[in-house]
Amino acid sequence: MTDVTRLLLAADQGDPKAAEQLLPLLYDELRRLAAYKMAREAPGQTLQPTALVHEAWLRLAGPANQEWQNRGHFFGAAAEAMRRILVERARRKQRQKRGGGVERAEFEEPKIAAPMPDDDLLALDEALNQLSAVDPRGAEVVKLCFFVGLTQQEVAKELGTSVSTVERTWSFARAWLFREMQKHRDAPS
Repeated sequence: MTDVTRLLLAADQGDPKAAEQLLPLLYDELRRLAAYKMAREAPGQTLQPTALVHEAWLRLAGPANQEWQNRGHFFGAAAEAMRRILVERARRKQRQKRGGGVERAEFEEPKIAAPMPDDDLLALDEALNQLSAVDPRGAEVVKLCFFVGLTQQEVAKELGTSVSTVERTWSFARAWLFREMQKHRDAPS
């Protein structure tokens, strides 16, 4: 067992000295990981790798009672924490850019013929993101048929393919999404 793994386990069990000893051992690697993440961000990013490491460390060492199985598990969580920090910053910037300081005006919500419960819509969005990785064309067909409301003939024309290809793709994509959404519903809350 490496020193890092031993310290991770001790920190998980509430040893405050372990957390203090852990940061110096991991800092250089976390800084490299942060620099790598930052290099992939858009130019003009104001967050520095050091600040990203510190913010990620606060999340990782926070009161969430994380149990680190090993060094790889910790670094996977660190990478995920950094990704979330960068996404949150991007969303915050988008809100400000798109009128985040403007006063909101209430209006009557439009009536939708067959409203979808929020949980189902979020499950569909998650499943559709997964489908995009597995079958980008299938995800595109779903977006055009389900969200835009195009017919299969219109989708075929839009994608420059045959109607029978769209029908097969639509059939597969619906079954795939149904299965993924069912997994989401069956998962314990």
